[in-house]
Amino acid sequence: MNILSVQSWVAYGHVGNAAAMFPLQRLGAEVWAIHTVQFSNHTGYGGWTGDVFSGDSVRRLIAGIDSLDMLGGCDAVLSGYMGDAGIGAAILDAVALVRAKNPDALYCCDPVLGDDDTGLYVRPGIEELIRDLALPQADIATPNRFELERLTGIACDTMENARQAIAQLQARMRAGGPRIVLLTSLVTADTPDGHVDLLAAEDGAFHLLRTPRLAIHVNGAGDMIAALFLFHRRRLGAAAAALEMAGSSVFGVLSHTAASGAREIAMVAAQNEFIHPAIMFTSRRI
Repeated sequence: MNILSVQSWVAYGHVGNAAAMFPLQRLGAEVWAIHTVQFSNHTGYGGWTGDVFSGDSVRRLIAGIDSLDMLGGCDAVLSGYMGDAGIGAAILDAVALVRAKNPDALYCCDPVLGDDDTGLYVRPGIEELIRDLALPQADIATPNRFELERLTGIACDTMENARQAIAQLQARMRAGGPRIVLLTSLVTADTPDGHVDLLAAEDGAFHLLRTPRLAIHVNGAGDMIAALFLFHRRRLGAAAAALEMAGSSVFGVLSHTAASGAREIAMVAAQNEFIHPAIMFTSRRI
């Protein structure tokens, strides 16, 4: 499997491509990584060094891959945090170019906007770009609860409301595509104390995966699960099976991270969780 991943990069820690590449490679995928920024560390530390790249720089790298006549072998495009509108436009150009060479390629858009504890943290215009331009081209979308609420205006405080919000998002996605949504970080009135839910939707069916809530807060878990879900959906052809593998792997990695007390995701130490999760959770259709 060949995956073109256009995301941020950090030298220290695991967010963006630094959270997506290694799990995908450990699973056997070839990752064609294009970095939108190269920072010393993620911005949650308060200070960092590095450079922000432009949409034109992204286009040049994709053109270089295209000149090797390789895009016809690209199975999927993955995008995450979009630093500015130019980056977003370049990503969508890449999606169109890949699809022209391989109509079966999937585009997974992780619509990174923010989270409950941080609020909206993207630059002005990015929310509109994702809502109006990126998602209408997406085959798979992986929002967290905060992002789904922002994109749909529906408060996901009950499971039924979450399903309605997902259905609204699916209606905006690429016509003719599978229109798959993975909702992460979901806690509703229906979620038992001490647990967190993942909800995947495909072909009118909703699949719920519930795991214990871990006493941990790390950056990059959303980037990691988006990559894993894309890989397993491409490999297995079913959202429910992809949900179980991705959710179980992420729980295992984060459990190891919590036990170690690390601030960054301990994905190298816990890498066997990507292949054989220690605890395999089972989803149920709701």
